[in-house]
Amino acid sequence: MAGILLRMLRLRPLSKLSFTATPRLSPANLHRRLPSAHGACCSRKLHTREDGPKKSPAAAPERLPFSRVTQEDLEFFRKILPGRTIIDPDLLESSNIDWLKSVKGSGEVLLRPQSTEEVSQILRSSTNNVWIDYSNKPLSCFTTSLFLSSCRYCSSRNLAVNTQGGNTGLVGGSVPVYDEIILSTSLMNNILSFDSISGILTCQAGCVLENLSLYLEERDYVMPLDLGAKGSCQIGGNVATNAGGLRLLRYGSLHGTVLGLEVVLADGQLLDCLATLRKDNTGYDLKQLFIGSEGTLGVITAVSILCPRKPNSVNVVFLGCETFDQLLKTFQLCKGMLGEILSAFEFLDSECMRLLNTHLKLPNPISDCPFYVVIETSGSDPVHDGEKLHNFLEQAMTSSLVTDGTVATEDSKIKALWSMRERVTEALTHDGFTYKYDISLPVEKIYQLVTDMREHLGGRAKSVVGYGHVGDGNLHLNITSPARDPDLLDAIEPFVYEWTSSCQGSISAEHGLGLKKRNYIYYSKPSQAVALMGNIKAMLDPKGILNPYKTLPDNLK
Repeated sequence: MAGILLRMLRLRPLSKLSFTATPRLSPANLHRRLPSAHGACCSRKLHTREDGPKKSPAAAPERLPFSRVTQEDLEFFRKILPGRTIIDPDLLESSNIDWLKSVKGSGEVLLRPQSTEEVSQILRSSTNNVWIDYSNKPLSCFTTSLFLSSCRYCSSRNLAVNTQGGNTGLVGGSVPVYDEIILSTSLMNNILSFDSISGILTCQAGCVLENLSLYLEERDYVMPLDLGAKGSCQIGGNVATNAGGLRLLRYGSLHGTVLGLEVVLADGQLLDCLATLRKDNTGYDLKQLFIGSEGTLGVITAVSILCPRKPNSVNVVFLGCETFDQLLKTFQLCKGMLGEILSAFEFLDSECMRLLNTHLKLPNPISDCPFYVVIETSGSDPVHDGEKLHNFLEQAMTSSLVTDGTVATEDSKIKALWSMRERVTEALTHDGFTYKYDISLPVEKIYQLVTDMREHLGGRAKSVVGYGHVGDGNLHLNITSPARDPDLLDAIEPFVYEWTSSCQGSISAEHGLGLKKRNYIYYSKPSQAVALMGNIKAMLDPKGILNPYKTLPDNLK
């Protein structure tokens, strides 16, 4: 099929792409905690100038009056987590720093539970620290009770807890702000069950996304979620942030594919909503509260998720367009002609390609163009899919929507083409300090923000690039400078949020709010909605010990 397409449409065959091993990120200036300024953060003008410097709404607030970890606390944790209570500063360092090296906490304790029960025990315990003997109970009861007991403990001691999965977040939501206890789910990595008839997978929250994908592929299924960080991110973190990814266009969001959750609440209670039913209309759908809550309402410990069958036929096309309007028309044509087999439609601009060439030595597989598109089709019949793709490409070329392109059907070449989109984030880390914005907009306005930002900043930024998911209107706007630049940040914010709000967009499409964007929530949500979120938080976590300083604004009491 690929050969026919190449001959008929004169698309150039895929050239060999060079790959470089993912380097360790070089240390950058770490986030410094600044004095708090609780105040009016709900108005549009969050950066209004007064006499003297104004603290950024993204900066950390003052530490809340949580307890500090004592030797007695450590003894309790060591009893329930022997060998898995970490206090060595060298071992703690990577858990205190986010992936972008932009936020650094001071967590002094890392707990590594293996079960829901241990998590619960971390969060809850009686004030007298009574130890319960489970020696004569089944193992499942033992592990469940330990986890619950841990949660109860922190609740009774008023110890703040920062739940951490793969620590691949981009908004400072996965690391401590101060000295919160780091609760890692990395050892909770067991697959609990898989139904090969329904395609429903049930697993612990610490399972790495790529490992789940490999497990399912051996059984002719795939995960409905695919991310560039799949080698490190964990399914619990994916659900907690409602991660979108590359194939949301085909399979929808996690709000639809997640069937059930097991969650430990702030007081250590176990909420078992780990259903495996596709239809259940009995009362409120409580699991939806925790999808996208960023660990502020409870600790997700297990997930059941609906997985689609592995497609028998996969094609990836890499195309070039002269204008963004042509790219949008290509998307319209693509939806109409590829229909049910379309699984992804991604884009990147020429600035992204320059960074890939310069920093990762990835050559452009086609001729230089202002915009590039990655299209993936997934289906059950290679002949049927090939014919549909052939007709689409012929129409796109004869209509002059596309100027150049290449097709891949083999796994190695498919991965090579996908790397041009998936490794943009990596390339940006080599270009300097990066300001990242994850914006949801009406599709026709996606790239206008990039254009307007370049004009707005002039020569103050090193690079202003745009890429993302055209299929669901998600732009990743990234701006780099040689080093952290407060004046540049003042020029970017709140301009980017005001621009997004004026288009009825969202300031966070899939990354969440975390620490960095919590005070900007009013650009996307009305005050009544934010107040209701605060009420839900107060009900489920009255002491505020779960992932404090994140997601909700500082002025919300």
